[in-house]
Amino acid sequence: MLNISHNQINKKVSLEGFKSHKRVFGKRHYKMFNRFLGAFSIVGIIFLFLPWTQNVTADGYVTTLTPDQRPQTLQSPIPGRIEQWYVREGDYVNKGDTILRISEIKTEYQDPRLVERTKLQRDAKSNSVQSYKGKVVALGNQIDAIYRERRLKLSQAENKLKQSFLKVKSDSIDLEAAKTNYKIAKTQLERINTLQKEGLKPMTAVEEKRLKMQETQAKLISQENKLMSSKNDVLNARIEINRVTAAYANKLAKTSSDKFTAQSNQFEAEAQTSKLENQTSNYELRNALYFITAPQDGYVNKALRAGIGETFKEGEALVGIMPANYDLAVETFVEPIDLPLIHKGERVRIQFDGWPAIFFSGWPNASFGTFGGQVVAVETFISDNGKFRVLIAPDANENEWPKNVRVGSGAYTIALLENVPIWFEVWRKLNGFPPNYYKPSQNKAKLKTAKK
Repeated sequence: MLNISHNQINKKVSLEGFKSHKRVFGKRHYKMFNRFLGAFSIVGIIFLFLPWTQNVTADGYVTTLTPDQRPQTLQSPIPGRIEQWYVREGDYVNKGDTILRISEIKTEYQDPRLVERTKLQRDAKSNSVQSYKGKVVALGNQIDAIYRERRLKLSQAENKLKQSFLKVKSDSIDLEAAKTNYKIAKTQLERINTLQKEGLKPMTAVEEKRLKMQETQAKLISQENKLMSSKNDVLNARIEINRVTAAYANKLAKTSSDKFTAQSNQFEAEAQTSKLENQTSNYELRNALYFITAPQDGYVNKALRAGIGETFKEGEALVGIMPANYDLAVETFVEPIDLPLIHKGERVRIQFDGWPAIFFSGWPNASFGTFGGQVVAVETFISDNGKFRVLIAPDANENEWPKNVRVGSGAYTIALLENVPIWFEVWRKLNGFPPNYYKPSQNKAKLKTAKK
């Protein structure tokens, strides 16, 4: 009570006669209290030299050791409408069991005979390819026949040209003979005329020689006409060779063009056939996607899309499933300042939510209700929460983790470091220093063997 009154009782009333005054202000009481303080100080000093295990604590939660054992959601790769559910929430499903059936909502896939009709189109195009192949073969045979016919026609025209050359030579020789006969007949006529003028030959002989000269002259003119005709035949034979060459070149060009057109149509039909085969395979695979099946053994956690007739887009989550078989692990996060102290293979003590535990972080041997773990992975990139992720697996040398621990449960982890005196740990805490940097004994042994 505050002494603020001017009428002070302690100056007017003496307390020495009361028992309470003797108990409080007696010298005997001070002696006991001093002994207690002395004993407490001695115990406290001894306590400061006791060993203390440095540690790094962090909060985390229970997860699984491998990604394929963690809870997952099932999506549909195609948009659709829910038609029928085959399971309930909490049901156990085996790998491949049907969970729900969906139907199409896109008009281009709603034909119930879409695959069958696409196969008919594919078969028709395939038959068209065979027809074009037959046409290409027939045109190829036709081109070969044209080549053979052209060779024969050219041989015939060349033979005719050779005959014309020989005919020209023959006619030229006959022309020279006719010229000689004409000269002889003309000379004989001149001689007969001279003899007739001298009276040695009659007029009838002269007339005979004149008639013979005229006959030889007529043969000469006829032979000249024959020679000109033979030369014309040579020109005609050459023209015929050129005509045959041009005609068959035109036929070959037209037939080759038809062949290339048929091959182009064949390749186009093959491309369309391949496209239809691809569409057929896609449609068959799409029909298989109408049934959402379980990717592995597990339990159906929650239906994310409820009801019948509800539509959804591709990639939307439809149902959540938890694998039945999994290896537990703990995912925890440590501060960046403590990351150099965490090594792969480091021993860790874990306290699970819901399991009673009496835990002394500095004296792990005196703790109760905690379970052993071992660091199996340390993330090298900082997480969104500003800490580094550490994955802890059960320690094979410790007691097994509780079987009723569920994935997602909370966990409190303590990484055990070096043993130091308590006074050193108190001093470190007061100054805000991190725990002592060290490397596990396994790493030190590896370094020694590497140096050797």
